[in-house]
Amino acid sequence: MIELNDLPLRDELKGVRPYGAPQLDVPVRLNTNENSYPVPDEVVDAIAKAVQGELRELNRYPDRDAVALRADLAGYLGHGLTGANVWAANGSNEILQQLLQVFGGPGRTALGFTPAYSMHPLITTGTGTRWVDGLRAEDFSLSVEHALAQVRKHRPDVVFLCSPNNPTGTAMPMDVIEAVAAEAPGMVIVDEAYAEFARPGTPSALTLLPVYPRLVVTRTMSKAFALAGARLGYLAAAPAVVDAVQLVRLPYHLSALTQAAARAALGCAETLLGTVEAIKAQRDRIVAELGSRGLAVAASDANFVLFGGLADSTAVWRRMLDHGVLIRDVGLPGWLRVTAGTPEETDAFLAALDRSLS
Repeated sequence: MIELNDLPLRDELKGVRPYGAPQLDVPVRLNTNENSYPVPDEVVDAIAKAVQGELRELNRYPDRDAVALRADLAGYLGHGLTGANVWAANGSNEILQQLLQVFGGPGRTALGFTPAYSMHPLITTGTGTRWVDGLRAEDFSLSVEHALAQVRKHRPDVVFLCSPNNPTGTAMPMDVIEAVAAEAPGMVIVDEAYAEFARPGTPSALTLLPVYPRLVVTRTMSKAFALAGARLGYLAAAPAVVDAVQLVRLPYHLSALTQAAARAALGCAETLLGTVEAIKAQRDRIVAELGSRGLAVAASDANFVLFGGLADSTAVWRRMLDHGVLIRDVGLPGWLRVTAGTPEETDAFLAALDRSLS
């Protein structure tokens, strides 16, 4: 039987491990930043009706350019954007991959600042792009001075910025984004997967798009919209960037069913986003409760909380799992991440944590 290492892999893929968060059948799953609230009945009905309307014509290819969906997404984002500024794909990971296919590749470099979203270096490597880690400070912050020093040193073709950052949850100061966008010789991608959970007054990089034509903001419907299973991500950028991405997108990459489901969900945006404030309340509750236990807690603008000060975080993770609560070991010694869910899930998490720490 042939094994993985027996295959003629590209050198940069040898020894690489695929992305993977445990998918375990446990009572409380708080490890992948999903929205814990089920899709409301009225939204289920709207999506079902929209999908039903597409079934008879599944013998035909879908709208290759998803024009109507892109217009709806632009309307949701606002900021004067139109469908020409928006591109959609199967999750924001596919958006990121398409961007790297266009602006990265062999002989090109992508710069990121970890700890951040673990798929950034994986997608970079998968597209044959060289990954450079600019690293963050010990407290996970990223200053203008440090970010600019890394940009000037490496002259990257692509820069990844993550706001709110995953796994820390912290929003990136706008002056950092502006400084990098002004200095970087290539594209700057701001990953805003958790933007809807940001605390009041936290600005979005969408406001900078008219000023910086090489800036791209990526979003998803997986988190705030509770549609992780639908796989719909999108970007906002200058129309020329959208034109560039279409050079590498696969034909008919976004199915008619996905487009119909996403448009129906956008039509029910107010209902779907109704859970955001409830989740933010649980996030803030978790931050306060963990702080009262003497644990280190990263300030969060997302639907999750990173906490530390653990002598053996892996052992705590395992004990939590034994108590039926699955959280995330993000590979930072002494730190773990928990998704903010329902009040009952927060109760279960805190009870399991107290037992695990004792």
